[in-house]
Amino acid sequence: MPDRLSALDASFLYLEDSTTPMHVGGVAVFRLPKAGFDYDGLVDLIEQRLSLVPRYRQKVVHVPGRLARPVWVDDPDFDVTYHVRRSALPKPGNDGQLHDLVARLMSRPLDHSRPLWEIYLVEGLARNRSAVITKTHQAMVDHMGAPEIGQVILDVSATPRRPVESLWMPQPEPSGLQLVADAVAEVVQRPGELVENVRSAAVDTVATVRKVAGALGGLASVVRTAATPAPGSPLNVRISPQRRFAVARTRLDEFRAIRRAHGGTVNDGVLAVVSGALRNWLLSRGEVVTAQTTMRAMAPLYVRDDDGSGSQVAAYLVDLPVGEPNPVVRLHHVGHATRAHQESGQQVAAQTLVKFSGFAPPTLHALGARAASSFSRRLFNVVVTNVPGPQVPLYAAGAKMIEMFPVVPLAKSQALSIGVTSYDGGVYFGLNADRDAMSDVDVLAAMVEESVEELMGTVSQ
Repeated sequence: MPDRLSALDASFLYLEDSTTPMHVGGVAVFRLPKAGFDYDGLVDLIEQRLSLVPRYRQKVVHVPGRLARPVWVDDPDFDVTYHVRRSALPKPGNDGQLHDLVARLMSRPLDHSRPLWEIYLVEGLARNRSAVITKTHQAMVDHMGAPEIGQVILDVSATPRRPVESLWMPQPEPSGLQLVADAVAEVVQRPGELVENVRSAAVDTVATVRKVAGALGGLASVVRTAATPAPGSPLNVRISPQRRFAVARTRLDEFRAIRRAHGGTVNDGVLAVVSGALRNWLLSRGEVVTAQTTMRAMAPLYVRDDDGSGSQVAAYLVDLPVGEPNPVVRLHHVGHATRAHQESGQQVAAQTLVKFSGFAPPTLHALGARAASSFSRRLFNVVVTNVPGPQVPLYAAGAKMIEMFPVVPLAKSQALSIGVTSYDGGVYFGLNADRDAMSDVDVLAAMVEESVEELMGTVSQ
């Protein structure tokens, strides 16, 4: 019997529309080795690693009449060169051109008739660099045991791991009659499934969102404890299908120095920096900002499973004190808001998470984005996913990865998502924004870096 999508994974397919494609992305920048890093080498590398992610050779097939949730089946026409693509930047090949390309690629939905992922090798980047852009549908990344494609091509050494010898033969695709027969058998065993599947077939958004929220488990408590709706914000508007992308680069040592000077955690520092940047951005737009002004962030929280594995994702809402002019007071406000979660004993320490999952930031950002997609704009203003990564250099086909920026998808009526990943001494912010609502997203990205400088100014040297 084919592998059926979970209720949660199917919901992400049903919720997707032209303005909210449900894929998570990443932008990895590499320093080119003397031996080069070309398209053919990337294709060979991915072909060698596909056995580690068998889902990436499978496509989604719908059951006739939507009698049951869709199933994963092997794609008999799988062509790795369809999914691994190349692009080249015109001279001078600067970062702005790369970010424009990322925005265009992330605006396009994935082809649902094929496996739901794409990788782009971007050549022509100045200063002897190239970039790899990944897109993976959230339906494919349902836990840390189902990694995002970007992480399996990376090695801890410039010498790649030995290829995994594996001959892949696709299983025959089931006929429509077989799919219906399997669905009927499931209905006999679990008649309640039929009602849910009929609702999904009618694209009953309310029922689908409830299904998502229920599947995420711990997030239901967030809904119950959110006493008031999120404050009004220029970030909560009807969004278009098009995107803008910008980045900010900071250093992990800076956040550690802030933590030593003022207490709290690195994550508190990240949220305080985002608070300061949003404050300055609102003021730059002429928005009214008072001492009581806040913006609510939905931040995923990576928590221990019952067996201590740390493979679950919950979320919490943090009211960012953007009305507070003092950066240290902002930091203490954020620390107070997050302390209850830290003291619960359920939060996974950054080092534990890295050891458990290897290089898992893309996967964890995807899980955080799934959480954000489950709720309406009434609960939060902005998504901030902060995922720790390894503090050692990583390589792909001998090319050293020097930067890694997450691209977190937008939820409905959410004009901005911020992904943060620490890697090899850097802390990298990726800002994915609606093209119409956030024409100044690059201004906000610059303000993130300025906000770090502002906090560092309070640290005694």
